Amino acid sequence: MAASLSSTAHPAARPDARTAGSRTTGRLAALVADIREAVGRGLPPDPTAYLVGEKLAPHLGAADLLTPEQCEGDPERYRQHLLHAEADGGFSVVALVWLPGQRTSVHDHVSWCVTGVHEGEEHERRYRLLPADSPAGRARLVATGDAVNPRGSVCGFAPPGDIHRVWNGGPDKAVSIHVYGADVSRLGSSVRRVYDLPADH
Repeated sequence: MAASLSSTAHPAARPDARTAGSRTTGRLAALVADIREAVGRGLPPDPTAYLVGEKLAPHLGAADLLTPEQCEGDPERYRQHLLHAEADGGFSVVALVWLPGQRTSVHDHVSWCVTGVHEGEEHERRYRLLPADSPAGRARLVATGDAVNPRGSVCGFAPPGDIHRVWNGGPDKAVSIHVYGADVSRLGSSVRRVYDLPADH
């Protein structure tokens, strides 16, 4: 069974049009300016993600980073609030809001990505793709690591090697800030591929 390609965002990752144009706080504007400076250096994806993570970390958990509307969840699925999309398409910033038990599919990304936990905690499982010509005889995903990321934690990665699933395994709402090296306002999501394969759960 091949990995299914996602040409459009799956419903759980669609930006909410009502919040895409919402107010930008002064702290968020400063963060965007810092990210712009880091991305503008024109470095390869891995060092760019590292620099962006350094810019993001000091803002996590700050009460004045997001508006209350940008922290609103959806009882049906995790919710994406588009916070900023750079005019040249160089990067986007979104807030993902997770109510307890909400999760993504197993997926990878269209670009480098930096994630910082702003509120609550975010669980993550990363995977490695074993191709169909592996000893098992068919393509499958093997878990390579699990993490529970509390408020203030930052991680970054770039394709390839960016297959994962994320969920809120805690009892409270979780909010995370994601920075992508792509125009999420145009694409609708950072997801490149959703993997419909046997996987370690």
